[in-house]
Amino acid sequence: MAKELAEKAKEAFVDDEFDVAVDLYSKAIDLDPNCAAFFADRAQANIKLDNFTEAVVDANKAIELEPTLAKAYLRKGTACMKLEEYSTAKAALEKGASVAPDESKFKKMIDECNLRIAEEEKDLVQPVPPSLPSSSTTPLATEADAPPAPTPAAPVKPMFRHEFYQKPEEAVVTIFAKGIPKENVTVEFGEQILSVVIDVAGEEAYHLQPRLFGKIIPEKCRYEVLATKVEIRLAKAEIITWSSLEYGKGQGVLPKPNVSSALSQRPVYPSSKPAKDWDKLEAEVKKQEKDEKLDGDAAMNKFFSDILKCR
Repeated sequence: MAKELAEKAKEAFVDDEFDVAVDLYSKAIDLDPNCAAFFADRAQANIKLDNFTEAVVDANKAIELEPTLAKAYLRKGTACMKLEEYSTAKAALEKGASVAPDESKFKKMIDECNLRIAEEEKDLVQPVPPSLPSSSTTPLATEADAPPAPTPAAPVKPMFRHEFYQKPEEAVVTIFAKGIPKENVTVEFGEQILSVVIDVAGEEAYHLQPRLFGKIIPEKCRYEVLATKVEIRLAKAEIITWSSLEYGKGQGVLPKPNVSSALSQRPVYPSSKPAKDWDKLEAEVKKQEKDEKLDGDAAMNKFFSDILKCR
């Protein structure tokens, strides 16, 4: 039955009915969840639908089930390139090329990745903003505060709550999953992708696969499975403030507060009266004191009397 569904999915793909193909492959996977080819083929259909993050997840699963499946590496490389994850794409394509050395597509795509990576490195040659104190943290809105947005994850409702906060150099994601064995947690890091899969006995697996707001340094990222939660630390590639955990088109980097400018300004309070130049007033009063040769309490009384007249 699973093979029949997969054949129908291939027919739908050929007819450019990619959403139908994804649905049929999903049904085939439900019947045979250990078939790597089904995941690789669904990844291809997801790429056609611009579901690139889902395609990466499917390709990773196919690679996990069958590490020598060349097309799984090709799908992962293609999806990562669409996400501008060129280093991750290159690593997948190089692995695929080692599995299928006669496949010319791998070399062409690796060359393109090298070109894109060189362009990115050239763009990054610019002054780095001053680092903020490492002790300060910038808590941002959690899921409850942020407007709802589509989450590129598996088609199941999340069973665990997650939130994040950040420091200048890292973002910390916390998944509140209690009593989960370490071996049931799989975490993978890409240039701008976080993939978390938690296997739960008797239930469908929990998935969290967001495309991140900013790029990270995968080799410096780490995670820890604790008694009540899974804590993931993402090393930022740039010291910038993320306005959210997930990437969204049109989002910009939050500006850093100009502390020196804020301190140099005197506080302004709402009033119906015209604004007073207190520095000028104080100078005038002092001049009058000098001219009148006032001293002691008399000078002080004169100062406050003149201020009250101006109010």
